[in-house]
Amino acid sequence: MKIISGNSNYDLSKEIADYTKIKLAEATITKFSDKEIFVEIHENVRGEDVFIIQSTSFPANDNLMELLVSIDALRRGSASRITAVLPYFGYARQDRKTGPRTPISAKMVANLITTAGANRVLTMDLHAGQIQGFFDIPLDNLYAQPLFTKDIIDNNRSENLVFVSPDVGGVMRARSFAKKLDADLAIIDKRRDAPGVSAAMNVIGNVDGKKCIIIDDLVDSGGTICNAAKALKDKGATEVYGYCSHGVYSGKALENIQSSMLEEMVCTNSIKPTFEIPKNMKFLSVAPLFGEAIMRINNETSISSLFD
Repeated sequence: MKIISGNSNYDLSKEIADYTKIKLAEATITKFSDKEIFVEIHENVRGEDVFIIQSTSFPANDNLMELLVSIDALRRGSASRITAVLPYFGYARQDRKTGPRTPISAKMVANLITTAGANRVLTMDLHAGQIQGFFDIPLDNLYAQPLFTKDIIDNNRSENLVFVSPDVGGVMRARSFAKKLDADLAIIDKRRDAPGVSAAMNVIGNVDGKKCIIIDDLVDSGGTICNAAKALKDKGATEVYGYCSHGVYSGKALENIQSSMLEEMVCTNSIKPTFEIPKNMKFLSVAPLFGEAIMRINNETSISSLFD
């Protein structure tokens, strides 16, 4: 087995390699002066089970091209199986037509990864479950829920608790947390006026005098989760925490979160933070989760049993 890291999140790749007790394979992934991507694998991969780790986060297009070119290099190097490991799958929000003459970019990216030569994909908390069907190759979708559940229990947040979905689309996710910790469920009725812009309108469910945890798959500008926190406080919530799988944190996200009603914002390191982490923000490592999944894929054993 070989593990190769792209440039999007080398620290996470190193943590994953350390967990599996396999050294990262030597590779050069760089750019020519005109910004074309160049990849050279410095180790023999013929007949190897190879895992290329690369989140397609900012800069999304550069990181996506790095992944595609790396897969092509491994395919031409005669790797027996190539698994694209995407802790964060970019373009996932474009999973359907939202209006006339708009793309389904998530499907296009799935086609690109498959055509480049990947044999399977390993990712975490896809924005929409149907994206699994966009691939004609096996896809394993991991869940950050065990990490978040442990953090909630370890920090004594499980008493008098309500899990909150920031929109109707995330109800199933929030309900699974509520079921796991025997907590109540609430929903934010959200109106989105434009991409990346939202306004929380109503709270469905009783949060008065309760501790609230907002569960989301990703936070981008922070508008949704910050508005949701304010709506919950206005309805009598005593404390509000945010948990998300992918911290995109673009634009004024940090400023919004720091000035919000959130006690703490918790996310994973699927996307490498490129800023000094403020006091009310925390990152949990998904390296053990991905490391275990990679070893199970290599050994042809069950991944779903990780979440039983």
